[in-house]
Amino acid sequence: MLHRRVAGACAAAVAAGALALTGLLPGTATADPAASAPRKADAHPAPSALSSVPPGLLKAMQRDLGLTAGQAKDRLVNESRAGTAAGKLRLALGGDFAGAWVAGDDAATLTVATTDASEASAITGAGARAKVVEHTLAELDAAKAALDRAAEKNATTAAPVWYVDVKTNSVVVRAFDTGKAHAFAEAADVDGGLVRVVRSDERPRPLYDLRGGDAYYMGGSGRCSVGFPVTRDSRQGFATAGHCGRTGTSVSGYNQASLGTFQGSSFPGNDYAWVAANSNWTATPYVKTSSGSVQVAGSTQAAVGSSICRSGSTTGWHCGTIQQHNTSVTYPEGTITGVTRTTVCAEPGDSGGSYISGNQAQGVTSGGSGNCRTGGTTYHQPVNEILSAYGLTLKTAGGDPDPEPTDPPTDPPGGTWQAGTVYSVGDRVTYGGATYRCLQAHQAQPGWEPPNTPALWQRV
Repeated sequence: MLHRRVAGACAAAVAAGALALTGLLPGTATADPAASAPRKADAHPAPSALSSVPPGLLKAMQRDLGLTAGQAKDRLVNESRAGTAAGKLRLALGGDFAGAWVAGDDAATLTVATTDASEASAITGAGARAKVVEHTLAELDAAKAALDRAAEKNATTAAPVWYVDVKTNSVVVRAFDTGKAHAFAEAADVDGGLVRVVRSDERPRPLYDLRGGDAYYMGGSGRCSVGFPVTRDSRQGFATAGHCGRTGTSVSGYNQASLGTFQGSSFPGNDYAWVAANSNWTATPYVKTSSGSVQVAGSTQAAVGSSICRSGSTTGWHCGTIQQHNTSVTYPEGTITGVTRTTVCAEPGDSGGSYISGNQAQGVTSGGSGNCRTGGTTYHQPVNEILSAYGLTLKTAGGDPDPEPTDPPTDPPGGTWQAGTVYSVGDRVTYGGATYRCLQAHQAQPGWEPPNTPALWQRV
């Protein structure tokens, strides 16, 4: 682990458009020899994907991803649309769905995997590239869950990272001792055809002292960083990494003034916490960048392959891409499950900091390996899980997640939809007398009612 120093959205932004899904029903499409060749999707502008993106974020994407300014902007727009399309296809394919990812410098290609070849032509008809694979995402998730359970009784320091890799349709175990990795998989009683062991010198550890905005200090003994400002009822505070402090740990701010205390903390197993601030502090919807700040508009989860940027007090503002969701990683203190693996670099002093894709909050820095001189791998704890675990509301600047909102229903508003609730893909709510299904994981914000946000909700 990178021990803490003792110191005394880029999905995409909220999806702004949707690919047509005309006629896409599981099992109704016929096999198509050209299923791997997607048709060109409608490329109308998606202003909300860029509305709150500061120049500093685009410059960091150009520097770290090797993009031009135009490619960086195009990438954010394409990632935005891909998130919506992937969510609709996941619901339409049901149990045959095997994952989705974007590719290309501008993320223009969305690939959707299925175990049913007859659905390939329908996927390409929706503007995505189809890939027919052997295992469903549910099967891969179940195999990965078995590894998680096995890790509770077996040492995994020699095989410290495992995750569902939708691109290879397998559960990957990264290890510097491949023999022990295979033994770990056998102990989990996982079908060998589902697991792929990859040789790696990676030795992850929590990235203490990471900031996701301003620095803060724990009980006078160390420093970490603010993740995302939040509220809980009338209390204000912020989400951060659990390894930075335990419940009851006192906290002072970047200016050494009294700030508050940890109200909840979970590590290992998870790596999240939240700190309640005193009345001298006010939560704001900002994350620091190398040239100013970015406003947080929501917490829609970005797709695998999307750009993502991190703010840290040691290494500043850096960007990379999302490699895998639902990753487990073993630190010396124990195993963390359900984190997201990225190519963003980080160093000691960056723990607890903010990961953001476009203007959408993604998570707080947990740990990683490597550095920002030669590159590295980092893991973040998804922010939606933190919000749900502690009943927190993300502090946002607002923003329209769809550039062409539909008219509100004529029926009186009301139903089960509630602002502040964290929704997952497939969740159903009612609003204004109609029923809607969630297309992308997010925390509901005022103004994002289902009829106004077709990028997030589909009427059923």
